[in-house]
Amino acid sequence: MVNDPKARDLTLNYAGGSLTMSRGALESLFGEDATVLTPVPDTKQVAVKSHSRVRVIGEPASNVTGFSYELTQWPTSQANNAAAGEVVLLTWDGSEGSWTGRVTGSMSALGIWLVATSTKAVVFRTESGTKYGPFQKSA
Repeated sequence: MVNDPKARDLTLNYAGGSLTMSRGALESLFGEDATVLTPVPDTKQVAVKSHSRVRVIGEPASNVTGFSYELTQWPTSQANNAAAGEVVLLTWDGSEGSWTGRVTGSMSALGIWLVATSTKAVVFRTESGTKYGPFQKSA
């Protein structure tokens, strides 16, 4: 059996949610070389305040001095044993019909993200029939 890399699901995370679709559909929507398809991690600085610590109950506390460290935070999304999120049907300029995606988070967060990232006019509809859009990055 041949694996088609464009048929594999890809999850794109954004502030307030995530969108899961096939890679081919996402490349059609954003372009094959779109930066949104290759996420970049954030570097976070974490500061720990000085505090006291008791190793064994009943023994005196020892002081721990404050320190800081840096970590790499990759985009994350919610997961579930069942498929997480709500099914939506997306249509955009130049697409051949509707494409199925799965969205976590609010539909307004998806709309805000599409306005910030999509160069094509995108319309989507939830399973309950509510229509949203069109969303498009302004020139």
